[in-house]
Formats: sequence, C-alpha cells, structure tokens
Amino acid sequence: EVQLVESGGGLAQAGGSLRLSCAASGFTFDDYTIGWFRQAPGKEREGVSCIYGGDNTTYYKYSVKGRFTISSDNAKNTVYLQMNSLKPEDTAVYYCAARLGQVTITRGSYDYWGQGTQVTVSS
Repeated sequence: EVQLVESGGGLAQAGGSLRLSCAASGFTFDDYTIGWFRQAPGKEREGVSCIYGGDNTTYYKYSVKGRFTISSDNAKNTVYLQMNSLKPEDTAVYYCAARLGQVTITRGSYDYWGQGTQVTVSS
C-alpha cells in the first residue's frame, strides 16, 4: 500500500524558515517523482516543486525559486522541502504526491497524495 505522510508544517514569521518532510512507503522510490503542492483558501491546488528519485532532477515553481529547496534521502524514502524567506503568500496546506516516472508538476499526473500539512506565515 502506498503511503505518503507529510510533517513539519506550522507557523512562521515572514522571512523565516520551515522544513517539510514527506515520508513515502509502498513503492520503489527511485522510479517515482515526488512533488510538493499547496492549496490556499479559495484557490486551486498548485505545484510548488518536484524531484525525480532516479537522478534527482528537480523543478521549481518560479515564485519559489531561490527560496525553496527540494531534496531526497533515498535511503530513508523521504523528500524534504526547505522553505526559506517565507512570505505570507506562502500560507497554504502543503501536500506531497507521487507519480511513476520523471518530473512534471502537472497535478493530474500524480497518483498518490498525502493528507497535507498546514503552513502559516504571518506578516
């Protein structure tokens, strides 16, 4: 059974940092892309970043480039999203998701989803 469990959300001040973790199980990590998505109240879920376990190819949404860093610990089947220089507009529920194959941030191409973790950034 595929499981994705997010952790690390919480409250941060603008300019602060948080690190999200996504612990995955039930599939061969190297064959999958793990993506981070977020959904703010009243808005559609959007892709933030993703990483392919086979070769660590990454993708970032333009608005988070230079502030967020995605990384993978294949031995632990865990993907991290280090979020620095946080802004109030980063406030959302953050989800990790998994898809078989290489990087894409197209939401519909992901097969498995975690339950989400809340990130709140105060100004």
